[in-house]
Amino acid sequence: MGIQSDVITLAGCGNMGLPMANRLHLSGFKVFGYDIRPLCEFAEFAKNMLSDPARIAGSDILLSVVRTERQTLDLCFDDQGVFRRDKYPRALVVSSTLSPRFIKDLATSLPHDVRLIDAPMSGAPIAAEQGALSFMLGGKKEVVDGLMPIFESLGEQIFYLGDSGAGMTHKVINNYVAAASVVSVRRAFDMARQLNVDIDQLREVMAASSGATWFGDRFDDIAWARQGYDPENTIGILEKDVLSALDAVAELSQFKSSPLDSTILEAVRSLEPYEE
Repeated sequence: MGIQSDVITLAGCGNMGLPMANRLHLSGFKVFGYDIRPLCEFAEFAKNMLSDPARIAGSDILLSVVRTERQTLDLCFDDQGVFRRDKYPRALVVSSTLSPRFIKDLATSLPHDVRLIDAPMSGAPIAAEQGALSFMLGGKKEVVDGLMPIFESLGEQIFYLGDSGAGMTHKVINNYVAAASVVSVRRAFDMARQLNVDIDQLREVMAASSGATWFGDRFDDIAWARQGYDPENTIGILEKDVLSALDAVAELSQFKSSPLDSTILEAVRSLEPYEE
């Protein structure tokens, strides 16, 4: 079953969602935004923001970039209750990073005529602005194919990975590795400063050597690279993503826990703001 993409509402117009909405608008899509924050925080895009969640019903697609499972439930069923109304979008695209087990539960809770696509993305806000995100997609192939113009507007690397939950499974495993990379790079920079090593020179060497990483190579382009841990900021999202990966394997008796799991979480939580 295909889905029309005539009207899109993007819910969660934060650091990633707002540049995504702007990119879709510039690409010619009819796109609205929805967020619980005041309109004054959305600059030029404020004129496209919906203040009443009931108006989301007029969209063909709801693209969710809200942060947590709780916020997703609020959007779909509780506080905003998009899918508890008489009229609702016929496709829900979840681009938040959440537990794959949550996605499977969400699929069973939606109305039977709503198509769920898990479409987590990788990349910083600058990649969203440039349409250079990477997407990991899970869901019915014919539905994904119908939505492909949206993903092609927003991303350069697009992976169709299988049925519902497959995209999210790949994403949380990827982000487990990404979190380890973030804390390793920040730890390496701390070592370098203590040893009077020039950070820019170190980054140049690492980028051309086995220490190359997405995070280290793009350190100056990533808005949150210098953040310390706070549950409400992007470093806090890293904690959530690691927990989502661990939740995905929590019921697998053959998968053994590792001290590395708790070490990564502890290291993320101990990050302090990076000062030059």
